[in-house]
Amino acid sequence: MVRTYAANGALPVVLDVDTGVDDACAILLAALHPALDLRAVTCVGGNAPVDAVVTNTLTVLDAAERQDVPVARGAELPLLEDPVDARHVHGQDGMGDLDWVKSTRDPDSRNAVELLRDVLLEAAATGDRGRKVTLIPLAPLTNIALLLRTYPEVAEGIREVVFMGGAAADGNATASAEFNVFHDPEAAAIVLDACADLGIAVTMYGLDVFYRPRVTRASIEPLLAAGKGDAADLAAQLIAFQCKRFGDSSATIGDAGAVCAVIEPAGVRRENLPVRVELAGTWSRGRTIVDRRDWSGDLTHDPHGRARSTIDVCLDVDAQRYASLWFQTVTGGLR
Repeated sequence: MVRTYAANGALPVVLDVDTGVDDACAILLAALHPALDLRAVTCVGGNAPVDAVVTNTLTVLDAAERQDVPVARGAELPLLEDPVDARHVHGQDGMGDLDWVKSTRDPDSRNAVELLRDVLLEAAATGDRGRKVTLIPLAPLTNIALLLRTYPEVAEGIREVVFMGGAAADGNATASAEFNVFHDPEAAAIVLDACADLGIAVTMYGLDVFYRPRVTRASIEPLLAAGKGDAADLAAQLIAFQCKRFGDSSATIGDAGAVCAVIEPAGVRRENLPVRVELAGTWSRGRTIVDRRDWSGDLTHDPHGRARSTIDVCLDVDAQRYASLWFQTVTGGLR
């Protein structure tokens, strides 16, 4: 059976992913939560090479019985940087080496930028703000940078951009930089500038909140024991992989938190702050520079001036609320 959801009353969303264990957690949530109308998923190289990302994404959607959702292959390489991946974290296949049956489906014939363009222009054509799409990038922002600079008219179909990336505090790829921004800093800078130019609202769900919503190994034991081969089973195995990988009794839902922030925005504390991306620093390339100074107006001694992009930055999260939202959804409690 292929599960589909009616769009009536549900918020249209599109994910851009580099699946990725935590991207898989996010896809399951977006595919299964009744408040969301998942219109498409686009893929980019990041946690794994892009062809593995496509296969992983189709596989997760198969587990969720959402074969109706189109998936498109996007950018293989960053705009300027040499590519890196995070298979040392996510497994050689990028999704935990779970021995899960891989999808045999083909992706959409369009590339990611074309699919994004078509979905967003269709949303714009309705003239209805309620039908505008929330774009949720959970990966390096290469596809989104290419989209917004090639087809700026898609802004009319975008309700907001909620991206997982960056940090106001510490990095993870380096001491300064979070992985998604570090992987393609130019793309992140272009997206922030393009959104400022086009009047698109942006929320940054970064490392300040990323690790905090967690699911315990004990809570997934019944799902592992049942071994039904469904979405709940896959979700449990993703958590189990992380617990084993990091030697912990719980695991983060990671990117899925950004989807939670779309479903239940009140679960995060945000501040509207100027943000820019460091493109040249020896130690800080890829850092999101979040300006949290508690004064305003006097930039006399600041040679850089105020950042062009002022966005909502998530600085605190109701971790248990989001962990419960994810767990209940992927195990069927909200469906």
